[in-house]
Amino acid sequence: MKPDTSRTLPARGAPATRIAVNVTLDYDVMGAAEVLLRIGAEPYPGQTVVSHGYVSPTTLDIREAPSALVWAHAENHFRCEYQAEVEIARPDTDLTTLAATPVQDLPDDLLRYLTASRYCPSDEFIRFVGGAFGTTTGGARVQAIADWVGKSLVYEAGVSNVHTTATDTFVARAGVCRDYAHLVITLARASCIPARIASVYGAQVSPQDFHAVAEVYLDGGWYFVDATGMAKPSQIAKICDGRDAADIAFLTTFGAPAFLTGQSVQVSVI
Repeated sequence: MKPDTSRTLPARGAPATRIAVNVTLDYDVMGAAEVLLRIGAEPYPGQTVVSHGYVSPTTLDIREAPSALVWAHAENHFRCEYQAEVEIARPDTDLTTLAATPVQDLPDDLLRYLTASRYCPSDEFIRFVGGAFGTTTGGARVQAIADWVGKSLVYEAGVSNVHTTATDTFVARAGVCRDYAHLVITLARASCIPARIASVYGAQVSPQDFHAVAEVYLDGGWYFVDATGMAKPSQIAKICDGRDAADIAFLTTFGAPAFLTGQSVQVSVI
């Protein structure tokens, strides 16, 4: 059995790009709640967090390891600012050159990325991928999927919500970044290729916001796939990953609901 390589493979001689991240979150809280944040960039291979920090009138409990989770106890209002500089040394890899790993040789920890999840019902698309992409394998299959999703969907806010699955997006043929990512992930898993979602910062994302992309496991490592075409791997700062969007929410409250009063995400190359 191969060792677990659950992080993206290190870059090989890629030129470094440094990006600046500035985030402001402002929410009204209906009472008292525990707030969980996942907005901090983490040190992944090919990605170095040069500096980062949080500013908030609420006391923050920052968990730096094994993941940058931040907890806060908020009453009536929550505001937090986050700033970071991240150096990216990750190549824009040609996926078509990468082979798929036979499922029986996958590390055990990756098997969960082969099966259906809340937003990615991959078991419903096995016949479709066979018909649409049956002449391709491995990275060529993933690239064909990404190209198809990019051409088939219209990027449009307001046509999806927190309940929208990849099946809904397949029918609607429209959505935002998480919908594109969910459909890529679903079709990759239906093709027996492990896939997950990643929350990222991207300098070219428009409108500027938290961005979601797919990651696929090929040739022993994870590779980013953004069917929206807005975020190149060489300019992505990764925050976290999970099976689908349920695992990567940037703000979650426990005990009372929170309502947005102001939010800003600015990412730039420096």
